[in-house]
Amino acid sequence: MSRYRPPPLKSSPYITRAGYDRLRAEYEQLWRRRRPEVVKALAAAAAEGDRSENAEYIYRKKELREIDRRVGYLQKRLAEFKLVERPPADRGRVFFGAWVEVDDGRIRRVHHIVGADEIGFGDDAVSVDSPLARALIKHAAGERVRVELPTQALELEILRVWYD
Repeated sequence: MSRYRPPPLKSSPYITRAGYDRLRAEYEQLWRRRRPEVVKALAAAAAEGDRSENAEYIYRKKELREIDRRVGYLQKRLAEFKLVERPPADRGRVFFGAWVEVDDGRIRRVHHIVGADEIGFGDDAVSVDSPLARALIKHAAGERVRVELPTQALELEILRVWYD
């Protein structure tokens, strides 16, 4: 059996203003504040002598690698983003940036359709690349939508669509 795994599909470049501002702030915090602190601590740990048994040195090297990995990712993604600041002309339909209230017959939920990099900023955030968002896109309030999830299929009724 091969260890090869195909590369993941490239996520959509779309992002909301709030998501862009959060990621930009994270980049600035890592690059301008956190990284210099870690470099200074790493230099102090390196000056202590034998690096092979220096736990502080090993930890700081690992921490610096993680910061550099995230900074590199953010530099690349921030340049690729397409900022979506205006709602669509048809505000009655679900498009990127929409807030959607749905009912599956048991529970009502509110979802916010956002970019893939904005997931984790809120419990209601749903990636525009997800099966749920793909099923909801271009539908309006009052319509029923069938969502094919990996484990099950859901029938949802769209109760309300709005934009900030």
